[in-house]
Amino acid sequence: MSPRRTHLLYLHGFRSSPRSAKALRMARWTAEHRPDLTFACPQLPPSPREAMALIDSLIRDWPREAMAVMGSSLGGFYATGVAQRTGARTVLLNPAVDPARDLAHYIGEQTCWQEPEERFFFRPAFVDELVALNVGALAHPERMLAVIAKGDEVLDWREMHARYASCRIKLLEGSDHGLADFDDYLDELTAFLGL
Repeated sequence: MSPRRTHLLYLHGFRSSPRSAKALRMARWTAEHRPDLTFACPQLPPSPREAMALIDSLIRDWPREAMAVMGSSLGGFYATGVAQRTGARTVLLNPAVDPARDLAHYIGEQTCWQEPEERFFFRPAFVDELVALNVGALAHPERMLAVIAKGDEVLDWREMHARYASCRIKLLEGSDHGLADFDDYLDELTAFLGL
């Protein structure tokens, strides 16, 4: 039996923040059900290299066998990298498969979904940084669960399904990119993470 989880990392998506609906829901769930759990949801910088450096410094001293990860969209891409290196149980929410390709169309000034007055600049170099973070074949697919919505209006569900075919997949017939129905399967996801 695996040890009780002691740490949970939540990684938000592109143009998102720790104030996203799912990040706030996970913070609330942790406070209500596992107040003993160390919960971290950092504001990720626009530079993928800096984002991964921040994540690595945050989890450096976390016990690998007792940590869990959840990532949404671009955060799912980052979470895949974390899972690859740590073997942590991981839930991916509509995870980005090829963000270098997709975000090449977003070079320039961007705004945060939750706070439109917050602006950042997505630089051309960030596309190369995303390419450098690709991890290839999944090392621990049995420890990963991908939630994929056929109704995702941002990412292609077929591409996500193909990328994570070796993992456990929860395929939603409808829903959307933001997973407005997140609460409906939160119990299943936290159980998978061993929380």
